[in-house]
Amino acid sequence: MVEIIKSIILGIVEGITEWLPISSTGHLILVDEFLHLNESDDFKNMFDVVIQLGAILAVVVIFWSKLFPFGKKKNAAPLSNSGFGAYVKKDIFIMWFKVLAACIPAAVVGLILDDWIEEHLYNPWTVAVALIVFGIAFIIVENMNKGKKYKINSIDELTYKAAFVIGIFQLIAAVFPGTSRSGATIVGALLIGVSRTVAAEFTFFLAVPVMFGASLLKLVKFGFHFSNSELAVLAAGMITAFIVSIFVIKFLMDYIKKHDFKVFGLYRIVLGALVIAYFTVDKVLLS
Repeated sequence: MVEIIKSIILGIVEGITEWLPISSTGHLILVDEFLHLNESDDFKNMFDVVIQLGAILAVVVIFWSKLFPFGKKKNAAPLSNSGFGAYVKKDIFIMWFKVLAACIPAAVVGLILDDWIEEHLYNPWTVAVALIVFGIAFIIVENMNKGKKYKINSIDELTYKAAFVIGIFQLIAAVFPGTSRSGATIVGALLIGVSRTVAAEFTFFLAVPVMFGASLLKLVKFGFHFSNSELAVLAAGMITAFIVSIFVIKFLMDYIKKHDFKVFGLYRIVLGALVIAYFTVDKVLLS
């Protein structure tokens, strides 16, 4: 029961930080310093990634009409006017092709360097530096964009080149925990003239194949062999992450219509500095 309560807390952290550009993986690594799951290291490494599936399912539920490419209802761009083509939503298929283009850099590097990244970069120091660097980046980019008109104001206006550039920024997040996948892709999108709303929405869509793929990779490595307690802990975390994510996604989409991302940049800088201070003092006390 204690482990399930811990999992619920981690699910709350995941549900909030997956969508706000403040790094879910980074927060889970930091929380683990104070809230240890009494499970094997292999399970915890898998849990930190697969718990994000709960958050991803929230995106699927909220944006189902913009993600599912079949159906005649509200089909603004049918493949044809009759037959099977009338049920194919061409604009949504094109959107998915752009998402796949953005996924290529992180998918290639993730498959090759996943174990190395986990071994060498999943630590509080990397998280702290990444939090600060991208916190500063948010403030700089928002200052640069102040008063400028956005070049891209809808998903349809995103080119494959723009999608690939956003994917390059996602690669940074895949390598350095604490960067924030959503944070990195939003910064990349803003730099090339994408509006905040479109940047956030595309980031949500981009998360679906990325996190399904990352979760499948972790589950394959773990072996799909769960004890009853492990299954309960994982399910509790995923369900909590799903419920919390529903509220957080809706909050963020409303928030960015009137505000910029500077507050998240400031939060990242402050948190990163606190992490460095905490672990520096901890290291001194242990030496």
